[in-house]
Order: sequence, then C-alpha cells, then structure tokens
Amino acid sequence: MGHLITVATCNLNQWALDFEGNTKRIIESIHKAKEAGASLRVGPELEICGYGCLDHLLEQDLYLHSLQCLEIILRDESCYGILLDIGMPILHRNVRYNCRVICLDGRILLIRPKLYLAGDGNYREQRFFTPWLRPQYCEDYYLPRMLQKLQKSTKVRIGDAVISTPDTTIGCETCEELFTPDPPHNHMSLNGVEVITNSSGSHFTLRKLNTRMQLITEATRKNGGIYIYANQQGCDGDRLYCCAMIICNGKLLAQGSQFGLTDVEVVTATIDLEEVRAYRFAPSRGLQAVKAPVYERIETWFELSSEAGDLDPHRVPSLEIQPRYHSPEEEIAFCTGAYLWDYLRRCGAAGYLVPLSGGMYETATIVFSMCRMVIEAVKAGNEQVIADVKRLAKFSEKIPETPEDLCGQIFHTVYMGMSKQSSKETRQRAKDLAEAIGAYHVNLDIDEVYNAQRNLIVNTLNFEPKFKVEGGSIAENLTLQNIQARSRMVTAYEFAQILPSTRKRPGGGSLLVLGSANVGESLRGYLTKYDCSSADINPIGSIDKSDLKRFIAWAEVNFNLPCLHDFLTAVPTAELEPITETYVQSDEADMGMTYDELTVFGRLRKVDKLGPYGFQRLVHEWGPNRPRAGDDKTPVYTPKQVAEKVKRFFHYYAIVSTPLYRSHSVRSHWLGV
Repeated sequence: MGHLITVATCNLNQWALDFEGNTKRIIESIHKAKEAGASLRVGPELEICGYGCLDHLLEQDLYLHSLQCLEIILRDESCYGILLDIGMPILHRNVRYNCRVICLDGRILLIRPKLYLAGDGNYREQRFFTPWLRPQYCEDYYLPRMLQKLQKSTKVRIGDAVISTPDTTIGCETCEELFTPDPPHNHMSLNGVEVITNSSGSHFTLRKLNTRMQLITEATRKNGGIYIYANQQGCDGDRLYCCAMIICNGKLLAQGSQFGLTDVEVVTATIDLEEVRAYRFAPSRGLQAVKAPVYERIETWFELSSEAGDLDPHRVPSLEIQPRYHSPEEEIAFCTGAYLWDYLRRCGAAGYLVPLSGGMYETATIVFSMCRMVIEAVKAGNEQVIADVKRLAKFSEKIPETPEDLCGQIFHTVYMGMSKQSSKETRQRAKDLAEAIGAYHVNLDIDEVYNAQRNLIVNTLNFEPKFKVEGGSIAENLTLQNIQARSRMVTAYEFAQILPSTRKRPGGGSLLVLGSANVGESLRGYLTKYDCSSADINPIGSIDKSDLKRFIAWAEVNFNLPCLHDFLTAVPTAELEPITETYVQSDEADMGMTYDELTVFGRLRKVDKLGPYGFQRLVHEWGPNRPRAGDDKTPVYTPKQVAEKVKRFFHYYAIVSTPLYRSHSVRSHWLGV
C-alpha cells in the first residue's frame, strides 16, 4: 500500500444562482486537479449555488437546481477517478442544511451537514439553514429520483461521519467550525482521521489572513494531520473571498493567491501519510485518543495513494513554504481592485464614474489599482480577463496595453466645483490625478444648479438663507451645504448615464457611480443623505480613514503617482462653505474629532462591542499620565474632554441611516434582510 498522496484544493469564482456557470467551473477545477495527479479535490462552501444567495436559499427552486447540477457532475465520466468534496444546500426531512457531498465515480458516499453556522459580522446563516446539532450522528437521506438511478440505491447516509479508504481516513469541517472553541477537527483527529477538508465561504477582511493561517497551522501542529482549505474567489455581492491552502503537521505546503482575477485556481500538494502517523507519537495523545468519540465510517475501495506512485522517483513530497502576507496597504489595493473588476464584468455596465469634488481621491486610486491588476492579468494570458476587457473596452479594437489606457476607456472622473466654495488647489489636484491615471476627466461648476435651488427658497418663502461665515444660522448653513451636496449626486448620475453616449462608445451603455464615504464618516454620520455618498458601490465603505491614508502613501510610491502627496498634506474638506481669508471648511473641525480619533471610536464600538460607558477606557488611554514613547501621537485629553467627544460621537452615531418601517413580509424578502 502506498503512502504518498496528492490532494487538491481550489479558489472558485462562483456567482450566486449561476448554476450553469458554477457547474462549469466546478468541473474545470476537477479536471485541473486530475491533471495535477490529485486523488482528492476539495471545493468551496455552497459552490454549486454560490454562497451569497441570501433569501433565495429559502426557495425550493434553488434546492432542485442544485441537485440537477450535482447530477450533471455525477454523470460526467471525466470527473471519475478522484474523490470529490462538493459544497451545496440539501433539504432533508423539510429542514434546510448547508452540506458537503462526498462523491466518487458518479455516486454519493456521504452528505455531511454543517454543525455550527456563522451568525456574526455580516453572516446570518441561521436565517437560511439549521445546524446539524448532533455530532457523530448519522441517518438515512432518501435520494430524489434523478439520483436514485445513478446511485442504484434509494438512500445514502447523512450526518457527521468520516470516509474510510484502504490507506487513510478523511473527515470534513466547514468554514465556521474551524473558528469555534471546540472544533470538530480535534475529535476527528483523535479518532484517527488523517485528512481534514474545509469547504469555506470565508470573506476577506483586513489583516484576517494571518488569523486564518494561525488557526489551521496550530490545529495541525497540535493534532497532526493534513488540512485542506478551499474558499470562494472574487466578488459575491458585498463580500470578497480569497485564499485556499494545504497544511500538514503545522507546515504550509501550498497557498493559493489571496487576490486574483482567475476564475478557477487549483493548488495541490503531495504528502507522505507516514509523516502524519509519526507526528502523532505522543503517549498523552494516545491516552486521549482511546477516549475520543467514535465516528461512523463510510468505507470505500478507492485509495488516495498507490504503490506505483511510491516507486516513482519523480514524485516527491511538497516542501514547506513561507506564508505570503500582504501589508494592509497592499490588501486595500488588491482586494478592492479585484472586487471592482469582478463587479464590473458581471453587471454589464460600461465602466465607473467617481466625483472628485472635495478631494475624494481614495476611490479613484483604487480604480487605478484595479486597472493595474487587469493589465497584469492580460499580459499573463488570462483568457477570461482578456475576453472581459475586449467586451468592456470598446473605444478601440486593440486591447489596452497599459493601466492608463484601460482607465481612459472605462473610468470617468468629474470635478463639480463652486465659484466661492472650491479652491484652485483642489480643482488642480483632481485634474492632476485624473491625468496621472489616464481617466476621462470632466471639469465643471454647479453654480447654476445651486442658485436655482437656492432661489426656490428666496422666491417661495421670501427668505434669503446665508452661510455661517455670512452670519447665517445653523439651519441656513446646512441647507445651503446640502443643496450643493445633493446637486453633485444628481449631476454624478446624470453624467454616468450620458457620458458613454457623448463619447460615442460603441453600444452606448451607462456607468456605475462609485461612493467615497469611509466607515468612520458613516459611523459618525458625517455625510449628507443622498449626496455623493449615495452610489451604486462604495469600495471604501468599510475602511477607516487612517488605513486609507496609509494606502495613499503606499500608492504614491508603488503606483508612481507623486500627485498623491498633495492630497495627503491637504486639509480634508467637503468644500461646501465659502472660502474666505480667515476660514476654510475642515472635516475634522466640523466633526469635532480627528479622523484618527474617529478610527478609535469606530473600533471600540464595532470591534470591541463597547457602549458609551465602556468608552471610559479612553480616560486612561488618552490621559496625561499614560506612559508614552517618543513618537507616540496619541492625543492627551482631560476626562471632561474625553466625555465631550464620546457624547458627540454617540449623538451623531449612524444618524444618516434611513430607518425602514416593516409592515409587509414581502418587503423583507425582496431585500433579503
């Protein structure tokens, strides 16, 4: 009996409800795994229907179509000769489960439901599925007629079991289960399972890869064994997925790309099973193993290894590699770039538009990052990306050769200024950035639109509103600012609709408007409802200003954009009030706190889950008695000053969110909330 096994995992760019496309990509990944000599292929969570189906996961149609796609895979003999771990939803005894289906040569060996569902952050799996709250328990699942003929049986086992081959034992763990305090891999490893597969739909967040990597390496370093982690790839509504990997005995053997534009990425590793067995020598482990819970074993004749493979001198175990981590600045550049490209190529729009008024530059820089990634993929010969570029970049039959060329075809910037409120410096910075990245730039003033709206008040109410610097009240000042802000939003959508036509783009089309409100501004409520923060997509909506500033400093050097330096040194301003010799509007002055302080508030509120009382820790962290290093820029405030800032933050907290009165159940199903 052989000892060397080759296993495969994958990143798949699956689309919600794209049953035909998803099935095609699954089959392609199986073919790639077989070509690499793998005997086991692991796919992402819910890969057949796509993870982000929201309330469609409650529909009977989705379960029917998922089974039909599984039938296509099972009937395809090109997918034989390899053990398959496929993620899909299953309806069992009128209960919906998030499952893994383990298949071999056209037949199902086991259906393994998810034990523990993700319900924190932006996950709400309990809305759609029921957890299989019975570890080590199995029962019969009665197959639909379409699968009975293939299975040559009316039923298969469903539950928390493991697969036993002549040479090893394989167990399944699904996404969230890895993150629980008592994960299933502990019990399976003690029960003799040597290969753990994890089918995941784990979305990207800044600085998360290190946590995920540590969990898996520590799991196998403690228990020994092989851990195969699969994940989705690309954009799925409001998330981005990334990074498959294979780890053995705490050593990383293979790692997929964290941010790629490839629809089907398969990574493999060759491992000696004897290394796992030798690693588990400790007597203390043996004492726990004899008392470990027992799993039902589903037996199969199929072997992951072969004696011929052991005798092949060209087949060698994979060597340990060092994990590839990106800096937070790189993560922002690549994650948002990959997300925007995936969104654009799926939706059928002609490109993007960003209003640059007020110095909103981070989003424009991110679009340039997207174009850089796309051109790099084109040069690497990525056929899918090349096809998408040909479909989107219609101003020339020639494929763009540089990021600037691509930007000029699909990216549009508009500076919407005012004669009194907008500075020459801001207008010039917008022009310089657009030229540097190659965007199609429009420079205009909205004074006429603004004056028309202002005159409605003058002529209708016989009242002339004034800005604060002109002696006006708070209400007058806000009214006049909001006229400008909302006029910019209307103008942005107006130009997004017409620019492809005025540029004579073949086939016309329209543009998606990108937003530029960061997470801190949203938490603080520092934006106008239905201004330029209203957009089709906001790529920086979950990123705080501090991280964005570091990203811009990084992009200045790595993207060779020296013009970004002026943005970093400029005072952040909405430019909605008149500029005088003694007054220039400042975002931080308006908010009553700096962006760095807002970052701290946001993390205390959303990450540490603290309320106003819990914020008293800032009395110590910002107090004068705190030990400080020479370069420590932490502010120094008295307890009274801290209290004033905390009360201001919570007074305005999420104030611009629009409440939804729910009086009809259909409404929530439409929204998927």
